[in-house]
Amino acid sequence: MGDKRILVVEDEEDILNLVAFNLEREGYVVDRALDGVCALEKVAKTPYDLLILDIMLPEKDGFEVLKEIRGSTSTRNLPVIILTARGEEVDRIVGLELGADDYVVKPFSVRELALRVKAILRRSALSMTRGGGIWQYEGLKVDMEKREVYVDGREVELTLIEMNLLLEFINSRGRILTREYLLNRVWGYDFEGYSRTVDTHITRLRTKLYPYSEIIKTVRGMGYKLKL
Repeated sequence: MGDKRILVVEDEEDILNLVAFNLEREGYVVDRALDGVCALEKVAKTPYDLLILDIMLPEKDGFEVLKEIRGSTSTRNLPVIILTARGEEVDRIVGLELGADDYVVKPFSVRELALRVKAILRRSALSMTRGGGIWQYEGLKVDMEKREVYVDGREVELTLIEMNLLLEFINSRGRILTREYLLNRVWGYDFEGYSRTVDTHITRLRTKLYPYSEIIKTVRGMGYKLKL
């Protein structure tokens, strides 16, 4: 675990030091940044395994930082957990729509954050070892070994979460997958209250798969399934 490097971006030093201290105690290498500009400079120079990103930051806010990270070829797959204030649901939705992998609500439990970090890093490692093969539906082609997706011959860039969701549907085609199942399989945890996370990511995935969005069917009151 000691080779896993995490960047924590938070402008409140007390929170920054608390998070960093607890992650270091778990065995991670932790770097710190107090603003968005500093965070981007560090990400450009250092290959991180995970970014923990506050939204309300000086210089550049968390949304701007996330946009730049997802817009860069070298960092587009960097796992990101956003920190957001309690009750600000719009922040959570916007963050997920911009490509965040997960979010943690302030005030948060340090133990819960550590569990999220462990789950995302484990998921990231598993994604590198999954089996290969080509799966195709009309003009939608998925190279599962190279983790590449093509829509009518054009490559579509998916985030780590979106790719893992799509692979989960492909590997479970024909089965109805509940939100709880997807949370456990793709996000690596089953905390209550996070089913909106699944819905938001599936909406993003469908948008990127257009005009084959209907491949992922909603099963009312149950979950989702891949159209055969």
